[in-house]
Amino acid sequence: MSGIEGKVVVITGASSGIGEATALLLAERGAKVVLGARRPERLEALAARIAESGGEAVWARTDVKRRADLAALVQLARDRFGKTDVLVSNAGVGLISPLDDLRVEDWEEMIDVNLKGVLYGIAAALPVFREQGFGHFVNVVSTSGLRIVPLQSVYAGTKNAVRTISEGLRQEAGDRLRVTVVSPGFVHTDFAQAMPLPEVKARIVDRMEEIAIPPAAVARAIAFAVEQPDGVDVGDIVVRPTAQD
Repeated sequence: MSGIEGKVVVITGASSGIGEATALLLAERGAKVVLGARRPERLEALAARIAESGGEAVWARTDVKRRADLAALVQLARDRFGKTDVLVSNAGVGLISPLDDLRVEDWEEMIDVNLKGVLYGIAAALPVFREQGFGHFVNVVSTSGLRIVPLQSVYAGTKNAVRTISEGLRQEAGDRLRVTVVSPGFVHTDFAQAMPLPEVKARIVDRMEEIAIPPAAVARAIAFAVEQPDGVDVGDIVVRPTAQD
């Protein structure tokens, strides 16, 4: 039996990219996955794919900007499977632009999704983890927070805020809960599609096509943290292409 088999794993941003790859890998290794994202048709198709392969998956439309949605997703895990072992907070958005453009609504969207969405997940899962006496937070951030570059100030700021909160959570968690931060670099996903500036989007997509790693590479890193035995806390994992600066 692996350290993943039988665990109940809640995943946000599960409809594509890293979230989808993580759901598929963990379900293949015996986890029961609870899928949340804003695109229900994608979630339904993913859950069906997992079930056809012999895995167990349930899903709920989840907007991480809504605290009630995160609470309902964690409750779904408890209702269907009796517990929640892991919360993978993966939902994120990167609306990058120069600060001079004053795209304040984009800044607020990144704060709401990337930062407040993780906090709402903590608010939903932490009381459950305390009651159970076990639990694992996996927060997906970004290498953008490790190397600050122009256009990504607010995006990197939200990711580094999550990094800081995660470290504080780790210190407060005690010896029964675990906290892992995963920092992906360029990953081949549809992440760039929401970027507001066509020239920036084209540059990111070109670079992605040139060097990006598959989402499954990040999923394997998440699985590594999840499968560790009780008492082993994998704190920080950086997963990026070898060609990335």
